[in-house]
Amino acid sequence: MKTWEKIRQNPSLLKKYFVRETVIKSIRSFFDSRKFHEVETPLLVARPPAESYVEVFETTLLDRYRNKTRAFLSTSPEIFLKKLLVAGIGNCYSITKSFRNTETQSTLHVPEFTILEWYRVGDPYEKIMDECEKLIRYIHHDVLGDRTFMYQGKRIDIQSSWERMSVREAFSLFAKVDLDAFFDMGYARRIMKKKKYKETDDTTWEEMFHQIFLNEVEPHIGREKPTILYEYPSLIAALSKKKASDPRYAERFEFYIAGLELGDCYSELTDPVEQKKRFDSEIFEIKRLGKTHYEYDSDFIHALEVGLPSCSGIAVGVDRLVMLFSDAADISDTLFFPAKEEFERFPHD
Repeated sequence: MKTWEKIRQNPSLLKKYFVRETVIKSIRSFFDSRKFHEVETPLLVARPPAESYVEVFETTLLDRYRNKTRAFLSTSPEIFLKKLLVAGIGNCYSITKSFRNTETQSTLHVPEFTILEWYRVGDPYEKIMDECEKLIRYIHHDVLGDRTFMYQGKRIDIQSSWERMSVREAFSLFAKVDLDAFFDMGYARRIMKKKKYKETDDTTWEEMFHQIFLNEVEPHIGREKPTILYEYPSLIAALSKKKASDPRYAERFEFYIAGLELGDCYSELTDPVEQKKRFDSEIFEIKRLGKTHYEYDSDFIHALEVGLPSCSGIAVGVDRLVMLFSDAADISDTLFFPAKEEFERFPHD
């Protein structure tokens, strides 16, 4: 039965779906009160940012003479917002659709999703840590008022100060792995063998990191109270500034509530030479993985050459926020028209 049919039979379900409406209004109110500019960014783009962990949607753009040009659905508003930062727009945000292929058959991912991104000029990423806490409390007040916040039968305290833990600390605590030592490929392979993970000579360091992180670390993060996990390895932070005191790590954090990863923040990389080097590396990895190959946006590199001001930015999954505040276990239950209904379980051609 389609969602619209369920709602027609049981109109009380609308209350749950209307949480999205309140969450988005609350987000706009929060940033408008802080004098941020809201920006619309394109959904159809010529060149997505180079991100090897993403698979893109490709389409064809036709001119009036039916000449063909490759085109893609946007995976993120990030590079467009940064170009406007170079132009001098100042603090800004966007609430928009983004698209990532292969993100099906999951309770936490959908191929078409709503993303919130915001950027602060002149502020380090710690400032956005504080702002995340304030935003979630602001939404809580608008959605639930004074009611206790519950998710899947468990009370979550979002009013107290959030836990902050480095990735290095989390690896030590939950996986019993010394992340500093893990940067050595020989040591990393010994750890993988000891833990009985599958790996070959072609397995990259990033793949080994993610196997341990996703299986042994992330399941423990943010379960008891909201948690900010910070200082990720630079190798998995292509758009982030490296720590000056230890360039193996980046000024990046993610935040988790009730076990849901909700946002990903960077102190933004402003060096065009380093950014081009990282994008080239990501394109090489895209080819190696057999994913859809494309040229990245060279105009973005040009914008960095003109001069991106020191800034921090974050991407937050709006659908997951709606999951949280509507007490939904499946992201599709936050959508009137989820992809799994639209495409009938994704039949093969």
